[in-house]
Amino acid sequence: MAFVSNERCVIVRNATLTPEETQVDKIYTVDASVFLNAFNPYEVGHEVSHKLLAELQSRSIPIVVPTLLLPETAAAIGRGRQDTQLAQQFVSALSRLPHLIFIPMDIKLAQQAADIAAQYRLRGSDAVYATVAQRFGSTLITLDRQQRERVAPVISTRYPAEVQIDA
Repeated sequence: MAFVSNERCVIVRNATLTPEETQVDKIYTVDASVFLNAFNPYEVGHEVSHKLLAELQSRSIPIVVPTLLLPETAAAIGRGRQDTQLAQQFVSALSRLPHLIFIPMDIKLAQQAADIAAQYRLRGSDAVYATVAQRFGSTLITLDRQQRERVAPVISTRYPAEVQIDA
């Protein structure tokens, strides 16, 4: 098992990360929109998203994401490219990235996401990413303007081009 999670702690490959130990801008939650943008060289902003994800990976900066990332990206690639194998390969590669910390959707996360969805008028998947960011005190990186603006009062949010990684 790559990780074990509960609301207080995530254990990843023998490293423990608690929400209290994290600082905003030192840990990130990256929305599926950014991963998909980095994957597609024909999309506007592709280079910025790709560079950001590569930089986070090269520096082993933790990215905390819901397990929802996997089916969400598989669906977008499978449907958009009409290529099941490519979608499965992309998800397989994502699931093996050592700096990604996958947070499973349990009932508590689902209830918190439902509250955030209702309060900030978000789509369900957007609320799940916002909930993970809120739980871990991470900065939410997204290309979704509505998601970014609506949760900005309670969660640190950035577009990929706004993220500055200290040397």
